[in-house]
Amino acid sequence: MPTYVYAVVKPDGSLGEHFEVSQKMSDSALERHPETGAPVRRVPQIPMLGGQHSTAADKRKISDSNLDRMGFTKYQKVGDGKYEKTAGEGPKSISRD
Repeated sequence: MPTYVYAVVKPDGSLGEHFEVSQKMSDSALERHPETGAPVRRVPQIPMLGGQHSTAADKRKISDSNLDRMGFTKYQKVGDGKYEKTAGEGPKSISRD
């Protein structure tokens, strides 16, 4: 389930305390703080996506040695339509031809 960030809406309309709530994507946004009953608003957040800026632990999970250990095969592009195996079992190289 995704975690959403909410902020308490102060009487002057500014945002106060921020808190997180795990909800199903199909659930409606909260309108009131679950403990105090104060009005709240969902605060948009940038999605957390892995990529070239992922943590070292994430990079280890997709390393060639770990993929090989888990039974996956990985090929890396080495030319126009040509790929060489870097992890796992299977042919040493493949091509789109």
